[in-house]
Amino acid sequence: MKIRNVIAVTMLLASAARADERRFTAADVPTAKLKKPGRVVITNDSRSITAWRFFGDIREALVSLRSTRVAFHPFGSVLFETNAHVSAPLPPQLAALIQDAAKEHGVDPRLVAAIARRESAGDASAVSGKGACGIMQLMPATARYLGVTDVFDARQNVFGGARYLRTLLDTFNGDLDLALAAYNAGPGAVAKYGGVPPYRETQAYVAAVKANYQQQLASR
Repeated sequence: MKIRNVIAVTMLLASAARADERRFTAADVPTAKLKKPGRVVITNDSRSITAWRFFGDIREALVSLRSTRVAFHPFGSVLFETNAHVSAPLPPQLAALIQDAAKEHGVDPRLVAAIARRESAGDASAVSGKGACGIMQLMPATARYLGVTDVFDARQNVFGGARYLRTLLDTFNGDLDLALAAYNAGPGAVAKYGGVPPYRETQAYVAAVKANYQQQLASR
């Protein structure tokens, strides 16, 4: 489905979104011309209307219209402060890449930087025992979904990681703990346990990334 069709359908439903709490799917709109019915879903409530694309256990917002009153937690709208300055100790070139990637995908660059530090300490050649690669430690299947053709290319990897982070924030409605847990253990594990999985590694990961992120927030 072409993005212009998604935008057109979303705008068509926006007026209805303000009126009530009904939900719509793309299958309800014949003009959407879906090639794969069910792969794109349009939802709305009193606060927003969003077109989602699904990939396994995650969903990605193709386009979203939100009320300014929408609140995310636990760090509120700071999650989407895309013009923030990266204060984590990273090489200037990597910090600049993170700034650009975060702005393009609508996430806070300080959060992306905190993940990059925890994942690989900024090492573009890093490979984990499970096969995750590069600065943002993307798994091969995730990298393919994100359109990353060379996981060891720093720019592709960082932009892919920022997009994946935004997708997880979309999937878990802005809940930072769940998004970080999904980044580490996979969204399926978060869905299975209905929260942060009881894995020591994942719990330590969430705590470490949040601590680094909070430290950067405090230094602004």
